[in-house]
Amino acid sequence: MNKKIKNLIQITAGLGLGVMVAACNNCGKEQTKATAVSVSSDKTNNSGSIVFVNTDSLLNNYDYFKKIKNQLQEKAQKAQSDFRAKGTAFQSEVAAYQKNASTLSAEQRAATEQRLGRKQQELSAYNQNASEALANEQASENEKLFNKVAEYLKKHSKEKGYKMVLTYSKSNPGLLFADASLEVTSDVIKGLNEEYKRNK
Repeated sequence: MNKKIKNLIQITAGLGLGVMVAACNNCGKEQTKATAVSVSSDKTNNSGSIVFVNTDSLLNNYDYFKKIKNQLQEKAQKAQSDFRAKGTAFQSEVAAYQKNASTLSAEQRAATEQRLGRKQQELSAYNQNASEALANEQASENEKLFNKVAEYLKKHSKEKGYKMVLTYSKSNPGLLFADASLEVTSDVIKGLNEEYKRNK
């Protein structure tokens, strides 16, 4: 049983940290995806024209996105740190039990193994709950980001007379070619950041 507990801890600790890191690292990628759907885009002066926005540049330079990305990373790092501390404390308990197991009675060993088994389950549940909470918060922030960009682009496109706004991203290149004169990324970033400052 003690060997089983030790193996479970190593697996749980590895998976837990991996999930939390993945949740944090994916926040940029998933938000790029979300924005790519919403980033309709805009142009400068051609009424009735089709324009495009580079979502990679947009996300790297949009102050609101940078703020929420940093917040999510900080929360993921804190969750990682908490989980690591709990995992280390549990591993110490397992090590202490293994060291002293030969001096314990059969009843004491059974009771200790049951207690450690419960703790291992609690640790696993903590990891799962923390990961789910981060994923849910990220999904919520993605939706907010999508709505902010989409609403801004509706207004901007109406002002500029754009009929269609496309997006381009290296990670998801749905747009294979477009003349550089059709790119309006800088204007969109500037407008979004100005709007963000006003609404702060």
